[in-house]
Amino acid sequence: MNRTGIPARLASHGIVPTPQRVEIATVLLDKPQHLSAEQLIDALREHGSTVSKATVYNTLHLFGEKGLVREVIVDPTRTFFDSTTHPHHHFYNEDSGELSDIPVGAVSIRDLPELPEGTVQESVEVLIRVRNRGPG
Repeated sequence: MNRTGIPARLASHGIVPTPQRVEIATVLLDKPQHLSAEQLIDALREHGSTVSKATVYNTLHLFGEKGLVREVIVDPTRTFFDSTTHPHHHFYNEDSGELSDIPVGAVSIRDLPELPEGTVQESVEVLIRVRNRGPG
């Protein structure tokens, strides 16, 4: 997505398009990708940005709350922000720390348990943890 379309996209999600938010969204929404906050900060710095770390974290959480990105929590200390917002599944490589999409239709889930009373199903998401194969 080019920078000129970002303010309208933010506004369509109920987000005020401040210069810092536009700058963050321009990098994050550039292509389908999974970035941690630290990876996004590094990418912003490569583009010459001076947006503060606190602003990046606050903006990412706002984008998640508003549905502009999906938060994918792989463990209590690692969260990725996914620019693809439709429900889908992921591989997480424990060795490289990389999160990648599983092709649509590659996972089939049957016989889900009965939902707790008073609830409705929102989504089912699979995270498959992998490691690099050792030598030999």
